[in-house]
Amino acid sequence: MEAASFLWNATRGHRLTPWRSPYLLWRMETYTGRPADSIDAKFFFGTVWRERMQMLRFLRWIGELESHVSDRK
Repeated sequence: MEAASFLWNATRGHRLTPWRSPYLLWRMETYTGRPADSIDAKFFFGTVWRERMQMLRFLRWIGELESHVSDRK
């Protein structure tokens, strides 16, 4: 459930257009090296599809971090 909450929070205000989310644009820019202002839906979804295994690993890692944080509370 933590991965879903991460995606929900990361797309806040841009849930139907995640390629416009400033946070995801910044992440995509740092991951691919492509300037954020040149990232469109085609590039966004193409990268997500091509890198889906890495992104799933990232979401699992986020889930692990969040579970460790919630265990400490």
